[in-house]
Amino acid sequence: MKLSYSGASPYVRKAMICAILRGIDGQFTDLGLRTTNPALAALNPLAKIPTLVLDDGTVLYDSPVICEYLDSLGTAPKLFPPPGPARWKALQLQALGDGILDASQPRRREIALPQDEGRREYIATQRGKVERAVEALEAEAEQLGELTTIGEITIACALGYLDFRYPDEAWREGHPKLAAWYAKVLALPAMAKTMPVG
Repeated sequence: MKLSYSGASPYVRKAMICAILRGIDGQFTDLGLRTTNPALAALNPLAKIPTLVLDDGTVLYDSPVICEYLDSLGTAPKLFPPPGPARWKALQLQALGDGILDASQPRRREIALPQDEGRREYIATQRGKVERAVEALEAEAEQLGELTTIGEITIACALGYLDFRYPDEAWREGHPKLAAWYAKVLALPAMAKTMPVG
């Protein structure tokens, strides 16, 4: 399998953590294509990472699909629970974590541009989404496991991205339960091995 890769992408990190936890991380090679490379757009019309090319040439994107595919490989405990309440909870948490990332990545680009009223309003709106999501996670923090489902993996990647790109925003303030949970999972090998760079 070949994976389009960036050491700074939280979406790639999410896929790599799934691969590590499923015991298949050694089965990847770097596709060597970044988002600006036209060859990536030929594989994935969205030209986004991660993009996974299977050995038979099948192309999968983006992280929710890739992670669910990876969960079909290997023999380790499943990260996507079977149909039922536990699955819906894991998928809800995945959506919340992906939502934090979806609000944070474009906001980072907007901050670097000249500011006008519209741009400031957009940045504030996106930051508000992140703040509300973190507040919701604080209320659920005591029920979170240690990277046992795709939901917890995604939440951990989202909080890691906030640390990586927004260190001055101090999401831990006022969220002691979530901060304590994150400190526990941050020490896990899959998290340590995938720390963002770049």
